[in-house]
Amino acid sequence: MTSPDFGRVLWNTVIWLTVIGVCPLVRQNDPNRPELEPLIYIPYRQDPTAYLAIVARARVSPGSLVAVFRKTVQSADPNLPVYDAWTMQEFLARHRWPFRVFGSMFAIFAIIALLLASVGVYAVMAYSVSQRTQEIGVRLALGATRGNILWLTLAHGIRQIAVGLAIGLAAAFALTRVLSTLLVQVTATDPVTFGAIPVVLASVALFASWMPARSATKIDPVVALRYE
Repeated sequence: MTSPDFGRVLWNTVIWLTVIGVCPLVRQNDPNRPELEPLIYIPYRQDPTAYLAIVARARVSPGSLVAVFRKTVQSADPNLPVYDAWTMQEFLARHRWPFRVFGSMFAIFAIIALLLASVGVYAVMAYSVSQRTQEIGVRLALGATRGNILWLTLAHGIRQIAVGLAIGLAAAFALTRVLSTLLVQVTATDPVTFGAIPVVLASVALFASWMPARSATKIDPVVALRYE
């Protein structure tokens, strides 16, 4: 296989070829590239290469055919070596291992960032509740219910979450537009990503806000009024 410009590269002139058939589109070279390169099939003698790859579909275990392939090639020419006799699963695994490694690393970093963000939200909310202890005591003494205190404290966290998500989504949208050329089989504005991630972050942040809010409802009004 080669590109349509092989004639100009190989012989520095235009070579006329006769098209004898059209085959379906195939993904050649890097399978992670989104675009498909234009290809034509040419006889080996017109465009020889230093190595060849043979792909075969088998109904038996692929590992049991390695010795058969080696024997068949050597029977045709004993001087032809056979390298890298892999199954398709092994080939794809070897080819994609860098993406799996980096993908796993980024996933670990994302989990750590999510945990740090959750701890940060909880710490901010807990500090905010502690600063409003006397206010909460006054509200309870004046007749505020536990539900009112819970919603008052939780609403403060919801406003912070909404602002943070708005800023984060805007920044993520701008960043994905810049990195759109590096994305594979996903758009820069993937609705699943932009829909699921905010839900996960909002759920974690709401839970981190709910814990201090729940603690605020258990404050004794007498103790809260004496709080300095």
